Formats: sequence, C-alpha cells, structure tokens
Amino acid sequence: MFDMMKMMGKIKEAQEKMKKIKDELNTIELKSESGAGLVSVHVNGKKEILSIDIDKSILNEKEMLQDLVVAAVNKALNDIDIKIKDHMKEKTGEIIPNIPGFDMGNLFK
Repeated sequence: MFDMMKMMGKIKEAQEKMKKIKDELNTIELKSESGAGLVSVHVNGKKEILSIDIDKSILNEKEMLQDLVVAAVNKALNDIDIKIKDHMKEKTGEIIPNIPGFDMGNLFK
C-alpha cells in the first residue's frame, strides 16, 4: 500500500539536500579568458562575477576591450554552467533522475 508519510519524508529529505547543494554553489569557481589572456573573468557557481582582470596594454583600445570583456564573460558563464551540471549530477545522483531535456542548472537561478 502507498505510504504517504514515507513519501512526504523523502520529499522533505530531497528538499533539504537540494538546499545544501544550492548553498555549495558559491564554492564552485573558475576563470575564463579571451584574447589569449588579455582579459580574464573569475565567476562562481551562483553566476556572480568575482573579478575581471584586464591587461593594461589594451586599455586604450576601447572597442577591442569591450569585445574581449563580453567574450570572456560569456565563456565564463558557459563554462560555469557545465561545472554546475557536473556538480549537480555528482551530488544528486539518486535524488533527481536523468531526465532528457531537464536542465538542473535552471533550478538555481
């Protein structure tokens, strides 16, 4: 017979685990760069930009600088998405099934 209390307990357990995983996202960090390292962007798993480093040799090249910052930020955000998904797969293995088309990265925006 279907045990509603057991199911509710499992749901609560899954919610608590997901909250813990969400809280861990700020510990995931990476750096991406563009222009062969002229611009680098450091982001965390909450998709917050932690820092942007710009080589002083391009400070007078406004358009190139803008393009390189955009490219580095976009690359960093794409790379962190991949890292978040890998982290989620590792941490949620038995809680969330692998459903085609289900994007776990969107759970934490």
